[in-house]
Amino acid sequence: MTERLDWIDPRVREWDCTVLWSDPEAGIVLDRSAFYPGGGGQPPDHGVLLWEGVQTRIVDTRKGDEQYLIPAPGDPVPAAGTTVRGAIDDARRSSLMRTHSGLHILCGTVFRDFGALVTGGNMQPGEARMDFNLPEVPPGFKQALEDAVNAEIVADRKIVARVLPRAEALEIPTLVRTQDALPPLDHPEIRVIDIVGLDVQADGGTHVASTAQVGRVEVVKVESKGRQNRRVRIRIADQVPPARSR
Repeated sequence: MTERLDWIDPRVREWDCTVLWSDPEAGIVLDRSAFYPGGGGQPPDHGVLLWEGVQTRIVDTRKGDEQYLIPAPGDPVPAAGTTVRGAIDDARRSSLMRTHSGLHILCGTVFRDFGALVTGGNMQPGEARMDFNLPEVPPGFKQALEDAVNAEIVADRKIVARVLPRAEALEIPTLVRTQDALPPLDHPEIRVIDIVGLDVQADGGTHVASTAQVGRVEVVKVESKGRQNRRVRIRIADQVPPARSR
């Protein structure tokens, strides 16, 4: 199995590794990889593999029995046993980390203040949407929500990733915030993202280390998507304030 460096330390952007298996169409399997393979609404990382003076661009991933990195069409593919250096597109990954953490802050705030569960969501670097089972919204909801989310960002709450035994994780009452969803039944362990004091839920994505690192969140639009659902669209501001010293 590929060692998940993206879970061990999401700050890793370059690393050395060995190709375990490769095919120009099916993809490349590494013994160690910091490429996030996608899932939970977060798109996969892009980047390159560098080997013997050659560059292979990685433009997608495919999850199966292993994590398969998909090369750009026409790029050379290293053979099994080749030592390569992986490098992730830092701007894309960093933006996705801020965006994903911003969505968790949004989710935690809406659940705390309105008791609403998530019914869907999606993100791209710097912008995202999340749907909630929220039949009614009060006057001034859009601005009040933006203010509440940014108050949590200014609070500079720690964001901690933990892998827990399944039984222990399932004791967390807020573990699943998505309506009609459960963690995979065949996994003996569950990865949990804890925004300390605000939100704890199962999640496999990459995140920043504290809410202050998200930067300012703008609630761009609140839309009705049927009688029960409201879609909240957000954008992450470019400027990231410095984290407070602890």
